[in-house]
Amino acid sequence: HTHKKAMGCGHSRTEGGYSDPDQPRRFKAMQDAKADRLVKLDELYEGKKLAGKVVLVTGSNRGLGLAITKELVAQGAKVVATCRTTAPEVEGLHKVVKGIDVTDNKCGDKLVQALGGESIDIVINNAGYFMTDPETIDNPNFAEELKMIDICAVGILRVTSAIVKNGLMASGSKVVLITSQGGSIAWRDVQNAGGPFDYGHHMSKAAANMLGKLLSIELKPKGIMVSILHPGFNRTDMTSKYEHIWEVEGAVDASVGAKRVCHEINLVTMDTTGKFINCEDGKEIPW
Repeated sequence: HTHKKAMGCGHSRTEGGYSDPDQPRRFKAMQDAKADRLVKLDELYEGKKLAGKVVLVTGSNRGLGLAITKELVAQGAKVVATCRTTAPEVEGLHKVVKGIDVTDNKCGDKLVQALGGESIDIVINNAGYFMTDPETIDNPNFAEELKMIDICAVGILRVTSAIVKNGLMASGSKVVLITSQGGSIAWRDVQNAGGPFDYGHHMSKAAANMLGKLLSIELKPKGIMVSILHPGFNRTDMTSKYEHIWEVEGAVDASVGAKRVCHEINLVTMDTTGKFINCEDGKEIPW
């Protein structure tokens, strides 16, 4: 996630229905307007629509993934949680599939075998990785860049491909990609003005967004919807390097972030499949 104060960013494209790249300004505007998603999210969000749904969540044992898992359980969903190692946080769910590393080319086969033919209503591709050391042209970390792209983009395809090609997603099901506003190429001039540049992070999220768009086109004839989501700014270990700006940029507890994500999952239709949405305000983010 790229969270920094924008300098002299001028025109913001919100007039066309786009979200604002300047995060402090966006948050203040939502505060000033008493935006529904800020002050009455619980009224807007129809969580019970998730009751009885079989939902697979990757990266389910910490941070936003764990918060999403808890929210789904609270709403009566049947959660299939995947994680790389044993995780006491997710024991006792509908199904827990351990040993799923999304960088493993066999992870999809392992997952399908563990599902035993059970259909999935919603796949939430949440597993991610963010190297916190800043990168510049003088200090790139190629190994870490490839690791981020592998986990944050190719990993999504490994999981989704296996589930779809094995016939475990019917018409009306949904594929969700938790990506980031950091994947918006259009927003780099504002959000990366003056650095840091975090090449691997931004490349991985842009790749994930491209994957989501292509999936939405290929899966449309099957009646499968694709939701590409920037989950908003959440107070988790992954964003702790930005702790000094959590307040001014409206970072929320992961439990609130989870509700925002689940709200957007409920809203996606075949008409809005393949759109890149900011869960903070519900607006599109330009590619």
